[in-house]
Amino acid sequence: MKTDWWKDAVVYQIYPRSFQDSNGDGIGDLNGIRMRLDYIRELGADVIWLCPVYASPGADNGYDISDYYAINPDFGTMEDFDGLLAEAHSRGIRIVMDLVVNHTSDEHSWFQKSRESRDNPYRDYYIWRDEKPNNWQSWFGGSAWEYDTQAGAHYLHIFAKKQPDLNWENPRLRQEIYEMMSWWLEKGVDGFRMDVISLISKPDPIPRTEETDLSPACINGPRVHEYLREMNKEVLARYDMMTVGECPGVTVEEAKKYAGAGRNELDMVFSFEHTGLTDGIYGKWTDRKTPLPALKQVFSHWQTEMRDTAWNCLFWSNHDQPRAVSKFGCDLPEYRDVSAKMLGLCLYLMQGTPYIYQGEELGMANAGFFDLAQYRDLESINAYHALVGSGTLDKRSMLNYLACVSRDNARTPMQWSSALYGGFSTAAPWIGMGKNWRSANVEREEGDPDSVLSFYKKLIAFRKGNPLIRDGSFRLLWPEHEKIFAYERSYKGQSLLVLCNFSAETLPLPETPDYSEHRIALSNMPMEHTRGSLRPYEALAVCR
Repeated sequence: MKTDWWKDAVVYQIYPRSFQDSNGDGIGDLNGIRMRLDYIRELGADVIWLCPVYASPGADNGYDISDYYAINPDFGTMEDFDGLLAEAHSRGIRIVMDLVVNHTSDEHSWFQKSRESRDNPYRDYYIWRDEKPNNWQSWFGGSAWEYDTQAGAHYLHIFAKKQPDLNWENPRLRQEIYEMMSWWLEKGVDGFRMDVISLISKPDPIPRTEETDLSPACINGPRVHEYLREMNKEVLARYDMMTVGECPGVTVEEAKKYAGAGRNELDMVFSFEHTGLTDGIYGKWTDRKTPLPALKQVFSHWQTEMRDTAWNCLFWSNHDQPRAVSKFGCDLPEYRDVSAKMLGLCLYLMQGTPYIYQGEELGMANAGFFDLAQYRDLESINAYHALVGSGTLDKRSMLNYLACVSRDNARTPMQWSSALYGGFSTAAPWIGMGKNWRSANVEREEGDPDSVLSFYKKLIAFRKGNPLIRDGSFRLLWPEHEKIFAYERSYKGQSLLVLCNFSAETLPLPETPDYSEHRIALSNMPMEHTRGSLRPYEALAVCR
């Protein structure tokens, strides 16, 4: 029987390449994750979202899959995966796989066969056109249409040219995907995080246009909900599992279509409104700070509008986003820990399922890279060459933007100890260590009751099984205040007041709420609180 267990879950996202290396080759692997399952359980998380571990040539760090039924040798074997799954389940930890079905690798057998001839049955698994129908630009730079000499035609790729888009109009392709999903679920996995699932439906016919932006045509495409309802009927409804869709550009109204009660599509979707508040004339490439009133408005809108109709995902960061403490808090040494705790308290006491990205619970900061040679991320490297090569930006400005928002900020190795390479590996890692690995690591924080890690354990324990957190209403306080984020949760006569200072100043509250100090359920500071004001980056949760 299908249940909504995921509403009470805490999800811990793992980027396998950077989590724990077990064999000394500088690359994280499945057996490394097995070594750390007790750490995840003790944190309080009970679901692991595993970024792709399938066979892949690695053009986009595993999001270019060449075989959905095989494990990337960098990460181990299928036997290793089965062992990880069994050991996780024995600890009460579920595993959710990344599902990447908007595109494959160009090295996938489907694509190789589709190139062979126009009458090959796999030809229609991808989107081929004899001539480029339009001027769409890939999200990774350059044309979204690539000419293939063997096929004598152009194929569509929203992302890298080694990531050809699948043609979901083809019912045979859809059945192959559903069979693959069922295979993994029969193996025992507990659900799917669906990569860019809002892009799978392309307009038919492909429009002829001079427009370069493909987003209006491809995001929330014409048949996307039909496909997801079919997927639900064919696969998802048959298992007690969770699904979460990555939906770029999703609005609240669209989210209700993807994940609304009774829609028979997905359980929840990721919204990126809050991460996109800093976007500027060069898209994500900026060093702007997030304006707090706008951030509050986004969260308040999703909390109030999704209530009783759909379910929220709560996340600050992931494998594609900068580190939370660097983007939304302050990663200077004097404020890093306290602001990292403040961010956790602020977000994870809202309604929804928390997604904690590996190292967030330690206060891991952005990488601190200063040279292009340190980067491994294809998107970042392509953007640098496009913007600097065209003279749009100078090298110094672009390197500054990369240091703020490159995806590699999230992909530096997990910081386990102060030992060489942070306890991640005995060999030089595939990517450099982050800048704060000696000060923010598990070994240092596990024994410290005032550490970020210890605070996250308290925070997770507080929200687990708490009906006020799961089901309570949300009311934003002082929406225009530029430095204080405050809200109230209420449920059956109980309420919880959350007060968070997003600045390095001591601030008076606009009004002094009625509460006594002994009712403070959570605080990110060990010292006594002064009612009516908040110290730099102070955060409180007060029962009323």
